[in-house]
Amino acid sequence: MTIKIGILGGTFNPIHNGHLLIAEIARQSCSLQKVIFIPCFMPPHKETGDEDSPEARYAMTNLAVAEYPDFMVSPIEIERKGKSYSKDTIQTINISYGAEANIYFIAGTDTIAELNIWKDIDELFSLCRFIGVSRPGYPLNVPERYKEKIDIISITGFSSMDISSSEIRRRLFNHESIQGLVPECVEKYIYSHGLYQ
Repeated sequence: MTIKIGILGGTFNPIHNGHLLIAEIARQSCSLQKVIFIPCFMPPHKETGDEDSPEARYAMTNLAVAEYPDFMVSPIEIERKGKSYSKDTIQTINISYGAEANIYFIAGTDTIAELNIWKDIDELFSLCRFIGVSRPGYPLNVPERYKEKIDIISITGFSSMDISSSEIRRRLFNHESIQGLVPECVEKYIYSHGLYQ
């Protein structure tokens, strides 16, 4: 029996309600049986934005998805260490789940627009299909050569889609409220561990 698995990678620095919304809408729209969140150890294209440990980001991600029965978190990239390349991660996921799994890589349209600079992108497309989720403020700009390999989901009317981890970090640094931007359990973790402050 074939199983459809979504992969949502990122720094999750911190994970917020927008991440959870993207994952849930992708799961429903594409009939995914499972969504695996994969916090990266070190992103190849951007800085994490602070010195908080990958372990803290992994812990927050676990807390955030705990109430979602079809979500799980994998430490694969944190355990691997070094820069995180999606091709290597998807290859490992494919080996773990075998031929019965169809893998879908979930990404915002801001990320989709940058696929041309990804390492081994053509090989990555041979390993999985992409789900592109539209984000407010980011035009739908899919590279022409990849259009047939990406399922686009347009989302409107959700204020959660405007959330960014950098804005949450800014608010925390300036002692402003983040209530409603992250799950309550994540907010408690941030304050109890003194993160981003």
